[in-house]
Amino acid sequence: MDNLHHIVVVGGGAGGLELVTSLGKKLGKKGKARITLVDAGLTHVWKPLLHEVASGSLDANSNEVNYRAHARKHHYEFQLGRMHGLNRQARELVIAPFMDDDGNEVVPERHLKYDTLVIAVGSTANDFGTPGAQEHCLFLDSLKQARRFHKLMLNAFLRKNHEAQLGRDHKLNISIIGAGATGVELAAELRMASRELPVYGMNHLKASDVSITVIEAADRILPALPGRLSAAASKELERQHIKVLNGQPVSEIRAAAVIMKDGTELPSEMTIWAAGIKAPGFLANLDGLESNRGNQLVVQQTLQTTKDTNIFAFGDCAACPQPDSDRPVAPRAQAAHQQADTLFKTLCNRLEGKEAVPFVYNDYGSLINFSRYTTVGNLMGNLSGRSMYIEGKVARLFYLSLYRMHQVALHGFLRTGVIWFMDKISRAMQPRLKLH
Repeated sequence: MDNLHHIVVVGGGAGGLELVTSLGKKLGKKGKARITLVDAGLTHVWKPLLHEVASGSLDANSNEVNYRAHARKHHYEFQLGRMHGLNRQARELVIAPFMDDDGNEVVPERHLKYDTLVIAVGSTANDFGTPGAQEHCLFLDSLKQARRFHKLMLNAFLRKNHEAQLGRDHKLNISIIGAGATGVELAAELRMASRELPVYGMNHLKASDVSITVIEAADRILPALPGRLSAAASKELERQHIKVLNGQPVSEIRAAAVIMKDGTELPSEMTIWAAGIKAPGFLANLDGLESNRGNQLVVQQTLQTTKDTNIFAFGDCAACPQPDSDRPVAPRAQAAHQQADTLFKTLCNRLEGKEAVPFVYNDYGSLINFSRYTTVGNLMGNLSGRSMYIEGKVARLFYLSLYRMHQVALHGFLRTGVIWFMDKISRAMQPRLKLH
């Protein structure tokens, strides 16, 4: 194994895990290369589903992929730990010590040698330095944060239900800062939770007692998507009695309030930040690699970093140029999926001494899901280049297929079919919301 070309992929998100799965099948299984995945967690959950974990509409335990088990089945290795350094001259990455919940060191700092390094560490929330955001906001960057949010949400509903029973003021104010896809979909999931929880015993608290507000600095929600999609989403949020504040920049976050730029104070017992992303900070000073203001590694169209052809980066943590555009590829799940496919071809070519494959992004459209209420979106026509607006059950079917496609990439068609069948049974046997 030590004589084989060693490909190390850092980050087991959607793109990273799909990449090592394909490489393991193609190269690892046949003994053509050694494949290693490095991640700070033990399990993978598709990031676009974290808002459903937070609201309780999705049980993460039944949707997790265990890295160790998956690695054994798909012929790659797994290293638990967080990358926090790089030595390009020695071709080594540095993995931080792994600590237990009590702060005790389990595994010391390690150095892992590579021949080809792929960085796919994703992104974190960007609070733009807003005062009080780190102290008083909840974030949805990881499974751990989503689970914490869920517990806090259940406790907030329980507390307000008890106050309602005693005849006290029991209004629950929830604010979501940022009206991108995550913020809008989370608002719909929380509205669903406010209507479902009374069914399970919290019958003193009504959905009308839960005020949900989405705050967006731009002049419309979903500002990166077509205007028609934004208008349809606004109409649906209004139908679900979710307040939308457009053109309202936030200047400060307090323990129980959001302060707008114009001085308006909005009461908020739970405040969620979903207003932008940036790459992890350690990428900004990674042994001389070029990065931008958002900490993204600057890469060529081949996804190779500009300073080192042995290091690749893709997904949210990479700024990849595109032909006939002065803007890099948008940080979207479909972009990471397409980049993983392209990079798989490039790395296979690399072992055979062939050229790298340039990445060209194809936008297939966008879908926004409003919990169990409805789904809206636009699909791009491959031939005409025009978009087609869809909504309702058809849009919902396309939305669900995105996650199933991800599962197919990880498990294959047969196993994904079994997972789908088990999901159906689980939904029939368990409550519609996770209640603990």
